[in-house]
Amino acid sequence: MEKNSCDINEIKRLIPHRYPFLLIDKVVDIQANVEAIGIKNVTVNEPYFEGHFPISPVVPGVLQVESLAQTAAVLVIKSLDLENSGSLVYLTTIENTKFRRLVVPGDIMRLKVTVIKKRQKIWKFKGEVYVEEKKVSECEFTAMMQTELQSH
Repeated sequence: MEKNSCDINEIKRLIPHRYPFLLIDKVVDIQANVEAIGIKNVTVNEPYFEGHFPISPVVPGVLQVESLAQTAAVLVIKSLDLENSGSLVYLTTIENTKFRRLVVPGDIMRLKVTVIKKRQKIWKFKGEVYVEEKKVSECEFTAMMQTELQSH
């Protein structure tokens, strides 16, 4: 099993997301075809805090799931050695989602994605978000690879 990591510049080469929707800062551990650990540093400057909620800012659960999905996309692209291929990874299902604790400015989200199974272009993951070793949310999700860009 190969272990490696990605900084923000490499992440931007691997997935198309950009500010304000790039929701991971680095991936600190990638075990190809097995799991990855991403990091998101939550700051009070996040644009969604203006509306969620200005007096008591909380990271929306759906954005926690999106952070997991972006970490999984990096894992898929690195596992299949598809860097610079233009391949995209699309989220297709989200199941068994639980939000256990609030995530607030100043927290560091540790995003753990583990491959449950993969079949050709479809990958299923277990995702868990931790803050200070406490699980704050979890879900299972499926993603699909698109290796050729299509125009609409």
